[in-house]
Amino acid sequence: MEKGVEFDWDSYMRRKFEMKEVNIDSYSPLTLAYIGDSVYDLIIKSLVINGGNKQVKKLHQETSQMVQASAQSEMMRAIQEILTEEEHAIYRRGRNAKSVSPARNQSLTDYRRATGFEALIGWLYLRNDWKRIIDLVKTGLVHLNETGTTEGD
Repeated sequence: MEKGVEFDWDSYMRRKFEMKEVNIDSYSPLTLAYIGDSVYDLIIKSLVINGGNKQVKKLHQETSQMVQASAQSEMMRAIQEILTEEEHAIYRRGRNAKSVSPARNQSLTDYRRATGFEALIGWLYLRNDWKRIIDLVKTGLVHLNETGTTEGD
């Protein structure tokens, strides 16, 4: 592929798997969080392996620090002020959704804020807005590094 030419993998995937067009506003906030969790996890794992080969256990430990609800909750605090009104509404829908799974080893506040964060990431993903996802995640990660939230949790 030529440098500077972007591949539209979203359209390609939709054609190859014959995926139907869906109005993303019809998805529940927990459905948005479900896909957002995977997208965020992929970003974090990509960053972790960029640090080089390590034992899988060490890769998992590094990843876990950044994907746990408390870290996502802290990231959400950092990015809330730069969200658009529409993004903030999606976050609130996710945060206020009633989940059937309890928060494991996390406060309910962190768990709900993290669910809102994942819903926002999922919504942006379904809109194919990777630039915004990366910008928000980068801002959140910078905040985590500045506060030392991911060190030794």
